[in-house]
Order: sequence, then C-alpha cells, then structure tokens
Amino acid sequence: MKFSKLVVTLLAAFFTITTFAQAPAQTPTPAAAPGPPPAYGPPIGIDLAKKAAAAALAEAKKGNWYMAIAVVDISGTLVYYEKMDNTQTGSVTVAIDKAKTAALFKRPTKAFQDGVAGGGAGLRILGLHGATPVEGGIPIFVNGQIVGAIGVSGDSSEHDGVCAAAGAVVAK
Repeated sequence: MKFSKLVVTLLAAFFTITTFAQAPAQTPTPAAAPGPPPAYGPPIGIDLAKKAAAAALAEAKKGNWYMAIAVVDISGTLVYYEKMDNTQTGSVTVAIDKAKTAALFKRPTKAFQDGVAGGGAGLRILGLHGATPVEGGIPIFVNGQIVGAIGVSGDSSEHDGVCAAAGAVVAK
C-alpha cells in the first residue's frame, strides 16, 4: 500500500513538473505602429467636385442604380450635390453624411461599417458624433492629400461604395 501511494505521488509530481517545465508561451509581436494619417490639402473646388460626381453618376447608370451623390470639402461643407430621378429621398442626407464622415475622419465609411459589424469594441463607433458607419463615403486625394470626400447613397451599401470609388479615383 505504501508502494502504491509512492507511485501515485511520483507520477503526480512528474506530470506537474513536465507541465510547468514546458517552454513559455510566445508573446505575440505587436503590430508596427501605423504611420501618420494623410494630411489635408487645399479644399476641393467645384470643377473637381463635378468631375468626381460625374464619374460616380456614370457608374450608377451602368449598374442601373438610382443614387444621390454629394461632394464635400475638407471641413465637410457641401461643394456639389446631384440626385438622379427616382432616387429615394432618404438618400439625400445619407449621401451628404457619408461624404462628411469620410472627410472629417480621413477614412472610407466602410472602415466604420466593418468596425460595427465586428461587434465588441467596434460598437464604440456608434457613439462618434458625425460618423456614418455605412459604406459609400470615400476621401478624395490630390497629390497624396485629402481635398474632400464623396458620399453616395441610394442602393445597397456595396453598390454605393462602388460608385463612390469611381468618383474618388477620378481626382488622383
């Protein structure tokens, strides 16, 4: 009986030692710090705003989507707006809000949409005043600087994003 207790004690000690003697868990390497956000440049003018809106409008027509298109400057002030016939009236303010969000927060509104969709800490986005977390708003860059943003609304957020991208790329 003493022998069996000794064997059990030795086995327990062996497993305890081997469990704790394993190599320590690797600490993940932190991601490199992101670079500085893009700088603001001079505000977008009416000619470039119209050009961006025209490209978004052409993409909407190609997809047979009815859209409202807004272009704002770096402060979120409306520079140009256009709404296709038969576009739902709710999209009027949504397009402007998407453009404002992209300009003021220096990122596409899809980044906010993805953050909210991820849940958890991403839900904090819903508390950001002036942030519209729906795809369809994209900053407009000239010479690597943000000069404004385009917001598109009227169909699915994915289609809104396609049209906004067509407008944003025109300025590059």
